[in-house]
Amino acid sequence: MTYLFATLLGIAQGLTEFLPISSSAHLILARAFFGWDSAAFGLPFDVALHVGTLAAVLYYFRADLWPLMLATPAALTGGGGRYGRLVRLILVGTVPIVVFGLLAADIVEQRLRTPVVCAVTLAVGAIGMLVAERIRERTRDQDDIRPLEALAIGCGQAAALIPGFSRSGTTIAMAMFLGIRRDEGARFTFLMSMPAIVAAAGRTALEVRRTGAPVDAGVFLVGTAVAAVVGYVAVKYLIGYLVRHSLDVFAYYRLALAAAVGVWLVV
Repeated sequence: MTYLFATLLGIAQGLTEFLPISSSAHLILARAFFGWDSAAFGLPFDVALHVGTLAAVLYYFRADLWPLMLATPAALTGGGGRYGRLVRLILVGTVPIVVFGLLAADIVEQRLRTPVVCAVTLAVGAIGMLVAERIRERTRDQDDIRPLEALAIGCGQAAALIPGFSRSGTTIAMAMFLGIRRDEGARFTFLMSMPAIVAAAGRTALEVRRTGAPVDAGVFLVGTAVAAVVGYVAVKYLIGYLVRHSLDVFAYYRLALAAAVGVWLVV
């Protein structure tokens, strides 16, 4: 049964990491609803799933990775052309999550990973998405993003450390507030997520090694592989979907899930 649960959680992670409905909230709620073993499926397993979705986004953007890597040295001195500029924007956008992660990681991990918090943040994030769809016209693309705007989008990524907000949901909505098209905001968001996921995985791996927390390699491998495959499918079709469709369906789903969690908590 443990491998079955790992597979189901991998599917949930692969779908919800890129869809703007919060992967962390779904993993927390799945454990709470079904009473799955938190020792086997704790925070280290969450990070293993995020490594799977990192593999998915790396593969999807594989054509961009080598130019980005080649442009990185020049980007640090202000050069590198288009890809150098994109590297600088990614670095600027990563600053908020690094600062917030260092200052508040323990609080988030120990106090905020609860169904109550998820219900509230799912609803708040949904409202933000609905407002972003209606507040202004969006005609700009990824190449139009300025450093301060990348910083603002990065603040959305940092806020998504709180379960329920959704990394893709908050960052795409923030990009839309800035007049950037949904699909272009999603592309920048997914590229910007890579350093943060790598850092989170490394930090947790060091913590697991220090504390000696139990790790079932087979369970982790199954969850990671499933999350990678499902995640690739999700990111591929989400960007295409956002070209012509709004975020409303995701916002309404978040509101419905928040209401369901609220009823479950009361009952």
